[in-house]
Amino acid sequence: MKAERSEQRDPLSSLKWTSREERTRSEYLACPIRQVISRFGDKWSMLVLFMLHRSETGILRFNEIRRLMTDCSQKMLSQTLKNLEQSHLVHREVYPEVPPRVEYSLTDTGNSLMPAIMALIDWGKEHFNEVVTD
Repeated sequence: MKAERSEQRDPLSSLKWTSREERTRSEYLACPIRQVISRFGDKWSMLVLFMLHRSETGILRFNEIRRLMTDCSQKMLSQTLKNLEQSHLVHREVYPEVPPRVEYSLTDTGNSLMPAIMALIDWGKEHFNEVVTD
């Protein structure tokens, strides 16, 4: 009796990429613009960065950010802050108190991004009626 082979084939394995296509795909995935923008270009990240930037002290607690961003759920805000921290744009400071106090602020890298975000905001104000149409 022959033993049956239970191999599962990758459905994409039959696709043949030419070296040019492979190179183009590889360059696309490694693109610095794509990699960097994906870290803060989502729906909530730029708003969080802006809120931290415009706060008087440059420091906000989670609930302060949540009160400013009323349409962002607690889960999404928490995930956004974690992503920004992992990307070294936001610093998270935990104080050993009861209950624990956690504060968020921009890192030097986050602060260096703000002129570009402010330029984008200015552009958005100038072109709002042209871009946002019903």
